[in-house]
Amino acid sequence: MRLRTVMALSIGLGILPATLGAQTVSPRIAGYGAIAPLTGAETRAEPGLRYRLLFSVTKAAATPDKVNPSLDKVARLLNLLGRDNIRPAPADVVVVVQGPATPIVTNSTAYAARTKARLNPNLELIAKLREAGVIVAVCSQALHANRISTRDLAPAVRVDLSAMTTLAALQLRGWALIPD
Repeated sequence: MRLRTVMALSIGLGILPATLGAQTVSPRIAGYGAIAPLTGAETRAEPGLRYRLLFSVTKAAATPDKVNPSLDKVARLLNLLGRDNIRPAPADVVVVVQGPATPIVTNSTAYAARTKARLNPNLELIAKLREAGVIVAVCSQALHANRISTRDLAPAVRVDLSAMTTLAALQLRGWALIPD
């Protein structure tokens, strides 16, 4: 019986498979991007593929004291791939931050001055993503529009000319775009 049919019958009968109630895990990026240990999924990551992924992060978190959900999505995908023992090569995952999300790449001092939050809750995740080989870039046009100096950026955040040119160039070179 197909998984969807089993799920529909289980939910319809008020019975959830044990795996759905199980605790979530973060196998690759500890503490972020939690995934459910669901078994029997029809489509899974394919070990033979080269995963070149491009994330466009444009939205701010609901409140400045929370980790940006689009940034957490990057960790979730790495955790999903890691579950199948797939680790994209260094620099094969690129995050481009722009628009209202731009302040998430600032150091805690600049973030606190801008948002009144005590600390930038995104810095630990950005550091873990960088350790995993992810490039975290910010649009220089968004920095200018948001009046953010490059001196206020978190360590290892790359400044690109514009999000639009980076997104276009990488997609033309084969990166898959994952929008927020």
